[in-house]
Amino acid sequence: TLDVLSEGRAFLGLGAAWYEEEHSGLGVPFPPLGERFERLEEAVQICLQMWGEDEGPFRGKHYQLETTRNVPRPVQGPRPPLLIGGGGERKTLRLVAQYADACNLTTAEGVAGFEHKLSVLRGHCDALGRDYDAIQKTVMAVGAIPKASEQSAFLDEARAYAAAGADMMIVIPSAASPAEEVAGLAPVAKALGEL
Repeated sequence: TLDVLSEGRAFLGLGAAWYEEEHSGLGVPFPPLGERFERLEEAVQICLQMWGEDEGPFRGKHYQLETTRNVPRPVQGPRPPLLIGGGGERKTLRLVAQYADACNLTTAEGVAGFEHKLSVLRGHCDALGRDYDAIQKTVMAVGAIPKASEQSAFLDEARAYAAAGADMMIVIPSAASPAEEVAGLAPVAKALGEL
């Protein structure tokens, strides 16, 4: 439905979950990490099946669906892009290589850490026979909206991530005043788009 409403601009982002407090607050179980990864992989398989031609049942370890019918059909063909977030080297990046159109890493480990994660992703792609270049590489900067005095340094950092292989930077404002922070990004948005 979001893909239809956005006229084909949506993508689906999934991960194995990390924020236990959010789960508790919403009354959603927070199983152990291994189970969360199993559930993530099954959720990805379900989405790929429902976006395909097979509306039949899905029988997994954690999810059993009688049908995978998807109405309305997505605008994008053959389906919306699938992004898997996280930088886990053994499981998350393997799932990206196996299923996803994009990965989402963070700035937490700096540019060198970002480059390392991409080299791990490339290794998984090679092992699975997947075209590494077919996967969009995104980096998420949380609370990174620059003040006027920080805009030059922010663009330098964004350039470093682009040079390291980032195709897109997802900038997440802090919770303090998101509208003000997004307005502060306007002066550098064009420069970001040209990286």
